[in-house]
Formats: sequence, structure tokens, C-alpha cells
Amino acid sequence: MTKGSTGGLPWNRTFLLVEVVAVLALYYLLPLEEGAWQVVPRWALFALGAGLICWSVVHTARRQARVNPGELSPHVPVLLAVSGLTLFALADYALATAYPGEFEGLETRTDALYFALTTLATVGFGDIHAQGQYARALLLAQMSFNLVVIAGAVSLLTARLRARRHGGGR
Repeated sequence: MTKGSTGGLPWNRTFLLVEVVAVLALYYLLPLEEGAWQVVPRWALFALGAGLICWSVVHTARRQARVNPGELSPHVPVLLAVSGLTLFALADYALATAYPGEFEGLETRTDALYFALTTLATVGFGDIHAQGQYARALLLAQMSFNLVVIAGAVSLLTARLRARRHGGGR
């Protein structure tokens, strides 16, 4: 096993932490004010980003299960989950600012990130919720995305546990 091949080494965890912080920094720095982007390109980029993340999660899970299930690295799944989370938080925030009546309680980017995380975690405290049809449609897409991410994570974890049971993992 080479030093760069495992997800358990400290430098790799540090690199993952730096990437996650970078994704979150971009989340807060991306201009979303009216006029910064036209509405159609903004939503087209959102749809493309969500599709790419879903495809990457499924592809990574299948590849990991085929190639080397005993060497599960959390790097790609964690980064994909954080990217998806921030992508949906941006969409929620953009929708809330473009159409103020769509969400109740969502006013800032931090509110949107909090709401996206509570939706991913299936907690749903109720302090922020969808009121309009656009917000509900977006949440349907977000919940479907969450199912793909969770199913991918479960698939990777199951492959890792199966490989350990058969002596293929550490």
C-alpha cells in the first residue's frame, strides 16, 4: 500500500478538510444577488451540478465495490456530499431571494445551509419550511438527491464491511 492510496493517513484527511472548507468558502462568496446571474443560466448550472454530483456518487460507489472494497476512502463521498449540500443550499437561497414567499424563515445563506443540512439529515425541525410550489418542487429534487447520496454512502460502507469480513480490508 502506498502512502497516497489510503484515506486514513493524516495528510489525506487534512487535504479533505481543506477541500471542504474551500467548498464552503465558495458557497458564501458566490454572487447571487439579482442581476449577478441571469435566472435561466443559474438554474441550468444548478441542474448540471446536481446531475454531475449524483452521477459521481453512483459511479464512485459502483467502482469502489468492483475495484477494491477493502480500501474505502471517505474522500470522494464526503466531498460529493458537501458539494451537493452547498449546491442545494445555494438553490434554496437563490429561490428564497428571487421569490420571497417560497420559504418561511429562510433569509440568509446560513439559514439556507442549515435548512439543506436538516433536510439531508432528515431532521426537519420546522423552523424553516417550504410554502410555495417552486420551493416544494426544489425540495422534491433535494430529497431525491439525498436518497442517492445516502444510498451511495450505504453501498460504500456495506462493501467495506463485506471486504473486512472476508479478510480483504484492514
